[in-house]
Amino acid sequence: MIWSAIVANVALGVIVLLPRESGGESVMQVVMWGLYAYFSIYFPKFIFLIFDAVASIPRLWKGKAWGWMDVTGGTIALIVFATMWWAATINRLSVDVVEKEVEIAGLPEAFDGYRIAQISDLHTGTYGKSNLHINRLVGKINEAEADAVVFTGDIVNSQSEELRPHVEALAKMHAKDGCYAILGNHDYGDYHIWPSAEAKKANMDTLEALYSRTPMRLLRNETVMLRRGSDSIALIGVENIGEPPFNTYGSLDASYPKLDDETTKILLSHNPRHWDDSIAGNPDVNVALTLSGHTHAMQIEVGGHSPASLRYETWGGLYSDKDKDYNGGMGNLADRNGNEREHQLYVNIGAGTVGVPFRLGATPELTIITLRAKK
Repeated sequence: MIWSAIVANVALGVIVLLPRESGGESVMQVVMWGLYAYFSIYFPKFIFLIFDAVASIPRLWKGKAWGWMDVTGGTIALIVFATMWWAATINRLSVDVVEKEVEIAGLPEAFDGYRIAQISDLHTGTYGKSNLHINRLVGKINEAEADAVVFTGDIVNSQSEELRPHVEALAKMHAKDGCYAILGNHDYGDYHIWPSAEAKKANMDTLEALYSRTPMRLLRNETVMLRRGSDSIALIGVENIGEPPFNTYGSLDASYPKLDDETTKILLSHNPRHWDDSIAGNPDVNVALTLSGHTHAMQIEVGGHSPASLRYETWGGLYSDKDKDYNGGMGNLADRNGNEREHQLYVNIGAGTVGVPFRLGATPELTIITLRAKK
């Protein structure tokens, strides 16, 4: 037991000292799984030791230890160990298809029933060269037969080359009106140590080149019009806008200069904090629906609750700035012309993992959003 503990702790020290930021994705894989394996063993052990210490209390007056307490502690420790590996090997690679209807006032008649498939936060580098999860996800997307597919950022962890093994799988994706994507905070190479500014720019050039081999059109502060006969809606894609320490690259005004016009607009913005800060409660920004990702629900969701709620008020699901559950509701919002506004947000909790290779609950999500005209 002593020697195994010594070996485990030496291995932990080596893993911690590996050059993660300047190393390749293979180094990150070793670090990620090495740390996870270590804690999956020693966290349950720690739980058992707490129960064992309590079980030993009667010995203070020369009594017999509480055996039932040791049994309880051992059982809980085994459950924790099994749960951690279920979350890492099974639930992390599952796909939860979430159907959601969103009512929009003034939605053009031809778009009543329009279906958008949303995915987010693939973090392809976490999977190395294995296409199992991406192929399964793309299969579910194609089965949905959505009118459009949108990806709301973070396709890699830190380097664009992580995407290369998965281009072939993503190339199978299709939708009637096309597939669209935006960049997330991880996609800019900000979390890797580059030898020069030129090397970092080359990394972004590589990402754009790899995107061009998939059906996904990368929107970088720009808008495309989705059309049905004589009706149309605007699909706006902004680059990352978020709170510190996440860098801001996006500009909503540059993406669509006349934000107060009457065109129905769907916004793709990676970080939901952008909606909180600049769109919710702003009657002069006529953006009916924003689609975001970023939070991952911190890869933990149990009974509809997640530790992500401690950082993000809007961490997963559908929100409205008229909903009393969001910031008390903001009442009737009207622009300078007296037009009433409602701003809605859907936060997809992502399909990948970063940092810790597990999802406890918070199952990888594919959202199918059906637009409905508000009566």
